[in-house]
Amino acid sequence: MTKSDNGRDSTSKDGSTSKDGSTSEDGLTLRIAQQPEADELLARSPLAALVGMLLDQQVPMEWAFTGPYTLAERMGSDDLDAGKIAAYDPDAFTSLFTTKPALHRYPGSMAQRVQQLCQYLVAEYEGDASAVWRDAGTGEELLRRLNALPGFGTQKAQIFLALLGKQFGVRPTGWRTAAGAYGEDGSRRSVADITGPESLAEVRAYKQEAKAAAKAAKAAKKATTAKAAKGPSEG
Repeated sequence: MTKSDNGRDSTSKDGSTSKDGSTSEDGLTLRIAQQPEADELLARSPLAALVGMLLDQQVPMEWAFTGPYTLAERMGSDDLDAGKIAAYDPDAFTSLFTTKPALHRYPGSMAQRVQQLCQYLVAEYEGDASAVWRDAGTGEELLRRLNALPGFGTQKAQIFLALLGKQFGVRPTGWRTAAGAYGEDGSRRSVADITGPESLAEVRAYKQEAKAAAKAAKAAKKATTAKAAKGPSEG
């Protein structure tokens, strides 16, 4: 069970879902997608969580993590199946993403990436997404496994590792260190820290500040390079 932003439990004593959160059958509560049905799927489906993380780029976080639920609906199921996705006709699978409303800002390329991810899971883990982290002995080992997934660079792998540790209870030795800054307790850097609307706003603000700082640094570097190329001014 997790806490909502106001500090209250998001589930009732009998484990049912309250208006504040979405709880899976095993009692895990997530508030990432900000949509109860989508969050419930993320909480009970390891593959849905992985796909949501894969989609989390160049779109709002809640849009990305609603994607797995929408995809499952369009496939006529209440969950995602790696084997079925891996074997799906590529053009037909792409149409599931491009059908309006599209699942992503770049639906065609993301459909291909999701299918590649599932094909990898079938080949390496018999289609079981949770096997990626189930027996990982250390945080470093888990980071290597996540980084090997198609579409998962180091940053995405660290964010998902932090999400597993902070909200899914997957905490192999050294997981916080392996997750880098994203594993810090109390941080508001990524989807790993989202537990409701307030923390979502805080994470979004952090991302905007980081983007602005990076843009300013790039501009400063460009100006310095241009000045150096002109050489010293004559006195």
